[in-house]
Amino acid sequence: RVTLAESGGGSVPAGGSMELSCKASWYDNNNYCLGWIRQAPGKEREVVAAVDNDGQMRYADSVKERFTLSHDKVERTLSLQMSSLKPEDTAKYYCAHAMGPVTTRHVDYKDWGQGTQVTVSS
Repeated sequence: RVTLAESGGGSVPAGGSMELSCKASWYDNNNYCLGWIRQAPGKEREVVAAVDNDGQMRYADSVKERFTLSHDKVERTLSLQMSSLKPEDTAKYYCAHAMGPVTTRHVDYKDWGQGTQVTVSS
């Protein structure tokens, strides 16, 4: 099982920026996908951004041009730089691990961190 430890999060006014970080305990270097998944109260889980072992990345349409994913394969870290934040970005953000190629299906992720809250005030 892969354990994931997130850091970052908190409160920020609309238009502000914030960075989330995650470190994975281990993974199969040739077969993994790491992603940031968010869930707001009463809403479906959404894969915000993800990257796989080949460096393929995917972003949700809702965050393109605003969020940037960074990944260090050797250090097993995953960072999400969020800018131009909106109140609708308010959610609990989870770092998660899946096997296989990059995926935007949250059901594919089997290992999850505890999550960190991001609150964007209007």
